[in-house]
Amino acid sequence: MDDLRLLDTVERYIKGEIQPDERVHFEQLRKTNPEVDQLVVEHTFFLQQMNRFGEWKRFKSLLSNIHVDLAEKGQINSARLQGKAKVIYLWNRYKRVSAIAASIAVITTLVISSLVWIIAPASPRSQFEELNKKFSQLEDKTRKQEKEIDRIKDKATSVPQDIPFTTGGTGFIIDAKGYLVTNAHVVEDAKQIAIQNNRGEYLVKVVFIDTERDLAILKIDDENFKPYSSLPYGLSKQTAKLAEPIFTLGYPRNEVVYSQGYLSAKTGFNGDTLSCQIEINANRGNSGSPILNRKGEVIGILNGRQTNTQGFAFAVQSKYIFDVIETLKKETKSPTIRVPSRSLLNGLDRTEQVRKVQDFVYMVKVN
Repeated sequence: MDDLRLLDTVERYIKGEIQPDERVHFEQLRKTNPEVDQLVVEHTFFLQQMNRFGEWKRFKSLLSNIHVDLAEKGQINSARLQGKAKVIYLWNRYKRVSAIAASIAVITTLVISSLVWIIAPASPRSQFEELNKKFSQLEDKTRKQEKEIDRIKDKATSVPQDIPFTTGGTGFIIDAKGYLVTNAHVVEDAKQIAIQNNRGEYLVKVVFIDTERDLAILKIDDENFKPYSSLPYGLSKQTAKLAEPIFTLGYPRNEVVYSQGYLSAKTGFNGDTLSCQIEINANRGNSGSPILNRKGEVIGILNGRQTNTQGFAFAVQSKYIFDVIETLKKETKSPTIRVPSRSLLNGLDRTEQVRKVQDFVYMVKVN
């Protein structure tokens, strides 16, 4: 049996792909030929090391994905990373080229290893020991990178983890600098407030409350927050049309939930002119959710105090947000809040509208 056929038989034997009669013959050969038995042992070790190498590559890819996810959420600044975190960023940026180079390197390694086996069958042990040493070094580096990623993730939020926050409701961005609006009753008497969505978790403070309109203006007060470039939706000053299709995104549980319905009355409970009546699924936690029309304009804010009254819910009309902001401007020295009036969602299908809106809607947690 020549060297290549022997090596092929050994590999099939290890993988359990050898036929029963051939296996009996080969095991008899192992018992009578120490060199063949040694080759089986060494090739088994080699295949184990290659599996470990594959696992290491998959883990490195996982680290890269975590890094990209943190960067997209604005929790880390990829351009300023140093040390091992920067290595992860560069790996992600050039992973296509790296993958090609790595594939060539692996193929070359396998070819050279096979040739070494054929030409010098007595020397693989030292090569395997060297290969094992290199894999051990790579594993050490991987563990260190994993610790570094965990450290970055731990620093990505400044919200205290020992404070018993409870879900208060929902809020949404009205100014790209980090101003939000929610219902006043959601944050009333709160000691501390945090907001959270897929983009991150941040501390916020109340800058103005209007209990009569049940509106509150919040400001993200967190060094980890990265301002938005723009908002996809606009806030309408017009009263919505009767039977107009609407939808909302909110946090009745620990994930964003979509609901749709229509405007059923232009006034609210008992003819309240501050609000309007909508037919939509609304639960506890939806308080403060934006109500949007098919153009992607915010026409109201779900008022959780009056939800599901006889199967309907009510929303504070969005035009009153402008009145609250104007009052805030007159009574405080807060910076000017620039509320967008033009929607960038007009003409898009509903799925795309929701995808663009959800990063601007937050769960409001209070303590």
